[in-house]
Amino acid sequence: MHLLPSAHVDPFCRDNLPPAQQWPELLFGLPELQYPERLNCAAALLDASVARHGGDRPCLLTGTETWTYGDLLRRADQTARVLTEDFGLVPGNRVLLRGPNTPWLVAAWFAVLKAGGVAVTTMHLLRSGEIGALAALTEPDLAVCDHRYTAELSAAVPGLPTLVYGGGSGDDLIRRSEAKDPGFPAVATSADDVALLAPTSGTTGVPKITAHFHRDVLAINDTYGRHVLGARPGDVFAGTPPLGFTFGLGGLVVFPLSAGAAVLLIEQATPDGLADAIADRAVTTLFTAPTMYRALLATGKAEALAGLRTCVSAGEHLPAAVWREFHAATGVEVLDGIGCTELLHIFISAERDRIRPGSTGRTVPGYRAAVLDEEGRPVPDGEAGRLAVRGPTGCRYLRDERQRGYVADGWNITGDTYVRDADGHFWYQARSDDMIVSSGYKIAGPEVEQALLRHPDVLEAGVVAAPDPLRQSIVKAYVVLRDGASAGPGKTAELQDFAKQEIAPYKYPRSIEFVDSLPRGLTGKLQRYLLRESAAKQV
Repeated sequence: MHLLPSAHVDPFCRDNLPPAQQWPELLFGLPELQYPERLNCAAALLDASVARHGGDRPCLLTGTETWTYGDLLRRADQTARVLTEDFGLVPGNRVLLRGPNTPWLVAAWFAVLKAGGVAVTTMHLLRSGEIGALAALTEPDLAVCDHRYTAELSAAVPGLPTLVYGGGSGDDLIRRSEAKDPGFPAVATSADDVALLAPTSGTTGVPKITAHFHRDVLAINDTYGRHVLGARPGDVFAGTPPLGFTFGLGGLVVFPLSAGAAVLLIEQATPDGLADAIADRAVTTLFTAPTMYRALLATGKAEALAGLRTCVSAGEHLPAAVWREFHAATGVEVLDGIGCTELLHIFISAERDRIRPGSTGRTVPGYRAAVLDEEGRPVPDGEAGRLAVRGPTGCRYLRDERQRGYVADGWNITGDTYVRDADGHFWYQARSDDMIVSSGYKIAGPEVEQALLRHPDVLEAGVVAAPDPLRQSIVKAYVVLRDGASAGPGKTAELQDFAKQEIAPYKYPRSIEFVDSLPRGLTGKLQRYLLRESAAKQV
């Protein structure tokens, strides 16, 4: 893989990319994926939107303020001056970003990229040990941090220069930036200079850091954004994923700003609060996880969702029962999709005119996907295998031997088990490590979860393998019941009988444990590994 001449003075990122022979094959067949050699994605998103739509358009909304596109551009440029003039940032330096979804976090992200820096995106609720692990891998030169979240950062990386915002101190980013002249010429970075270092979500142990180029940030909009989402200038976006999660970065920054749309930023979204905000701020486009779609309905505020035009679900599989329940209550057809941090965003998605509830959809234009066996050979349609993907984005782990396990024969091997049907629709079975082998049968845990979710008393379900001396493993379900439903042996038997009517009887959960909640990560993804650990301890 031949890389273009870099604009980075600090070569850290390029020096730590995997060898070219370990990269996936990259596809740039669509005309819109032909990018110039010099490209700064921040300027292409923000400066170009201001030039195209004007600076007076509403851009970033909160419960108390509205930033126009002109406001965001001015503050991003002033912040870039603070980074370069006051802190000596040079192209290629890494800047760790830490904070909830607020306008100043968005401004800092644009400032880092316009200055030629590399944004190290993090979840604001990470603890010091987790932050320290990320910092050890990415070696940040500077941090920009919300004033409410500095303690864990300071404990994790003592001595790291940190620009704090929102606290009102003399060194506060806001005060410094107000003293700077507006306007900042974006550094003419290479299209394949690293723009983002994004940790994978849900990782246990040593995190994996994915490296994405300036062209990658635009590619997700020129594929999924253009061909599936179809955002309009009059749209108002909202969602629950943090901007430190690439699902949130795409849904709440890249896609809306590419279209000249507005974004409602919510720091902590409860189901009730989100439903009210959707109605109050005329939200048209929602990005969230399957759990939140079900929780929104449980609020009894379906009428508040009537103004939604587009709902996107990702992060984990959207069960057909949840899709149908949401559609029946609101009339909105949720666009399910699968993406991953390694490929930056969604590469298989439902299409507005071809939705099949329960299916993840078809490949997004610009991507190719296949279902492979363990030897890397395509399996016939209708048979389960490993999902493999190619496109304009792909996995590049920063100095990590696990690159060899993720990329094979040019394919990104996502770790998901899928079936493709004859019409090209992909049907999720399980994460490859969530397949349960019981008495020789292979059972997909998510399929059992979906069956249980169709019972009116089941609010949430998590299904894993529990060790068993006779069957190797049994299917164990952790179930959260709706308010008013009573747990106990009778409910266990009722749910087991129900499951046997919904799926093949050998797949039913032989053990059911009722719990108050299921463990979920900061992105809302079910942490099945914690359920597996719990099940193993109960043997």
